[in-house]
Amino acid sequence: MKTHYDAEADALYLRFADTPVSESEEVRPGIVFDFDADGKIVAVEILDATEHLANGADLTKLAAA
Repeated sequence: MKTHYDAEADALYLRFADTPVSESEEVRPGIVFDFDADGKIVAVEILDATEHLANGADLTKLAAA
């Protein structure tokens, strides 16, 4: 799994597999699932991440990575 947090955009991207993305769907405001050709989740993008994550979630370690 690969993770990337863009602090300036406040966007968190979690990539579960290197499979090509064939479709994306915003499942709720600011939460986007990327699917492969078989309809399986390949990645998740969380926009305005600090607003969506539980209190205490520390994304600064991901930003530095």
